[in-house]
Amino acid sequence: MPARTDGNALYLGMHLRGSVTVVRQGAVSLLKPNDLVFCDPARHHRLRFGDDCAMVFFRIPRCFLGVTEPELERVLGVPVNGGEGLGALVADFLSALAPDTESSRPALGDRHARTAVHLLSVLLVELLEADTRDDPADASTVGSETLSRIRTYIDVHLMDPDLAPESIARAHHISVRYLHKLFQNDGTTVSQWVRRRRLESCRIELGRSDRRFTVASVAHRWGFTSPSHFSRTFRGAYGMSPREWQSLAASAFAPSQDRVPVREFAGSRP
Repeated sequence: MPARTDGNALYLGMHLRGSVTVVRQGAVSLLKPNDLVFCDPARHHRLRFGDDCAMVFFRIPRCFLGVTEPELERVLGVPVNGGEGLGALVADFLSALAPDTESSRPALGDRHARTAVHLLSVLLVELLEADTRDDPADASTVGSETLSRIRTYIDVHLMDPDLAPESIARAHHISVRYLHKLFQNDGTTVSQWVRRRRLESCRIELGRSDRRFTVASVAHRWGFTSPSHFSRTFRGAYGMSPREWQSLAASAFAPSQDRVPVREFAGSRP
């Protein structure tokens, strides 16, 4: 990991052996083997390395993660348990990926890199949701469970252009007012959540290199009825147009004789 940030990349550290601690907001956490931590040299948290320690650092272009700067602030320096749940899945995949960066065929490296980026995007969402649940102002346990079921329902019905607070509330036998209250306690609104999930799905689909889709067809498939509105919303969320993102993703992962795509994604430090 460099001493300074370039502003375009984020680093994920995976602990291998030895003593490594993370200092964040005055709290000190000791990492265990396979534990993960998102890092940025520009932030105030620090990694402290003991003798005979080893970590692997993966470099991820920020534009691929789809998170805002305030959201990054909430997850940088937060240790992720690499021995259970999603953290274990990510750690196992990256453990298998890291030694193979030099030998992967271009097409296979493309798929590996995309799978890794997708897993890390999901991990970031889980960290953000965990941070919200730890907030004392969060809703009750029952409300949190209901909100979790509603989010699952939204993900299943994202392609429905008629997905709206009224239909969501009706499907869960609650009032629209209570639905809005659940999302308000979580720091967002129903419409904002639906829009975010649709944008994430569009971003992933437009970034695929194995098939090419028109921006309008992708937007329509994920519930956006107006291509122009979709383009404005996408630019507002990610800082570029859908077409620019599609071209960037295609060029970033394009196979060539000179490089293996996943090598941009991985690095190591003893």
